[in-house]
Amino acid sequence: MKAKQFSAKKLTRRVLVGTLLAFSSIAAACGSDSSTTTDSVAVDSTQVVSEAPQKIISLSATHTEILFAVGAGEQVIAVDSMSNYPAESAGVLTDLAAYEPSVEAITAYEPDLVVIGDDFVGLAEQLTAVGIQSWVSSAPTTLDEAYAQIEDLGTVVGHGDEAIALATSMKSEIDAIIAQAPALDQPISFYHELDDMNYSVTSNTFIGSIYAALGLQNIADATQGDTDYPQLSAEFIVSQNPDMIFLSDTKLGVTAASVAARPGWEVLSAVQGGGIVELDDDVASRWGPRLVEFVQVVSDGVDAYLKKIS
Repeated sequence: MKAKQFSAKKLTRRVLVGTLLAFSSIAAACGSDSSTTTDSVAVDSTQVVSEAPQKIISLSATHTEILFAVGAGEQVIAVDSMSNYPAESAGVLTDLAAYEPSVEAITAYEPDLVVIGDDFVGLAEQLTAVGIQSWVSSAPTTLDEAYAQIEDLGTVVGHGDEAIALATSMKSEIDAIIAQAPALDQPISFYHELDDMNYSVTSNTFIGSIYAALGLQNIADATQGDTDYPQLSAEFIVSQNPDMIFLSDTKLGVTAASVAARPGWEVLSAVQGGGIVELDDDVASRWGPRLVEFVQVVSDGVDAYLKKIS
């Protein structure tokens, strides 16, 4: 069964960055430390096992990947436009925006479950009002939270055993990668670039936690601001002189060469030492089954950098 897609006009990578920023701002306003993981709404894992939903709409690219990975792909009838993996999730485009979808358009599909990422517009409450169940979960801040979220969603859609197996396998593979990562004689500093406006992440995010697990030092942690997705100035980045730069904005045309050509950046250790790593934007921003791939790429990048400077 092919899933229909909800498209977002003029949707770019910056929309995702804006979503991350909105999440961090909301968390700060609520006095949160942004450590929330699964936050189910209107449905919970203990209620759905006996009657798994058969008409699921996924409005989160990460959760679309998880649904297909745990064997619930045949239950998915529609996805948002950011859901581009796996290939089976591709389908017919509609005019429904990815981050502010129309309740009326969703209702037309008669879903029995709508999976939502960060719910900034109160969509879950609106769906509850029209009798549609939803499952909402914000971005995790640690690997353990990511595993727990996979297990919870899997249970909700009737694939609990498969979800546990997936999370267990991911944890085993990631633990092995971290254990086999190059030993660092001295700290390696890095800058993770979300987009070409110099937005980054701190170690309080699930992305940042991966770098921390590999022993790297995040220059964004020095900002000590009120968001875990700070916009860094070029001057700040140059002053921090990171040893490595990880680019998760290659879909915007950003490359190692274009970064090296930025005014003043030619002096950076990352540029001179060949420590710039180009990432797959989607893999580096989602916490589904391809998280293993992200951890491996980062570890391999560090290993390659150490060989270059040795």
